[in-house]
Amino acid sequence: MQGIDFTIGLTEGVAWPWPIAVYLFLAGISGGAVAVAICLNLFRNKHLDTPIMKAATVVGFFTIVLGMICLVLDLTNPLYFWRILIYYNPTSVMSIGVAALLFYIPLVFILMLLSLKAHVATWPGFGWLVPILNFCSKFRAPLDWIVLFLAVAICAYTGFLISALIRYPLINTAVLPALFVASGLSGGTAATKVFAAWWFGADRHGDDIHALHGAEWPIMAAEALCLLMIGIALISGNASMQASATAFTEGVWAQVFWIGAVGVGFIIPLVLSFFGSKAFRDGATVFYTSGVAAICGMMCLRLFIIYAGQLNGI
Repeated sequence: MQGIDFTIGLTEGVAWPWPIAVYLFLAGISGGAVAVAICLNLFRNKHLDTPIMKAATVVGFFTIVLGMICLVLDLTNPLYFWRILIYYNPTSVMSIGVAALLFYIPLVFILMLLSLKAHVATWPGFGWLVPILNFCSKFRAPLDWIVLFLAVAICAYTGFLISALIRYPLINTAVLPALFVASGLSGGTAATKVFAAWWFGADRHGDDIHALHGAEWPIMAAEALCLLMIGIALISGNASMQASATAFTEGVWAQVFWIGAVGVGFIIPLVLSFFGSKAFRDGATVFYTSGVAAICGMMCLRLFIIYAGQLNGI
């Protein structure tokens, strides 16, 4: 990419270390949260600033900003990150992702302010923003569609980014972007529900939370299906692919996958969903525990893919 090596500083024994896993996690949360909230509004054919939309845009904006900070700080020369914004290669996944982020971040920020317009009007010294937001509100419908497209693209981009590491069979698979979209939607949905109820007073038994809860099951099923396809492809592949399949059965990262990604991220939410209401009279305990477990499981999955994928390469 114009002679610039954007992997400088990504050392520590692997090409992509833990800050990249954190970035992939935060970017997935951001894209998933925003996409789910917009889909909920589009499904109802209304552009309402519900607690779900407020929570999703706040989560979406701040997680992507924190993710970009992790990504930049991992570079050997972080002060020169701006070069990525200047030198583009249309055949590079990194360049395409940066271009998407350049549009996604400011548009999510605008969408967040639009969702919080009633709050912004009460902030001292920010009254001048209200007329601008009223003008932007006229374009709310196309803005939602554009941000939805970019949000899904960001989730997929994180998968395409690391799948470009062709030396590692676990990572170099066409299923990985789909897995990252599904896990991003799952983690984003959980983060949105938790933050909407905790910060914006969303009714845990309301229609919006119920709709998101119902959407979690097909999303988790899609996530599990993607993992199954990756496992089958490795087991039935060539010698190097079969060797990489041991990532699921041997070593500390196999424990991270089965205990963290599967046990915490899948089993705990499922068990709490079916049996939690009987074991706990306080519905809030089940609600928040299930949401936090799904988010933690998503992080464990990202760590597993990043580290196990690279440490079990050819």
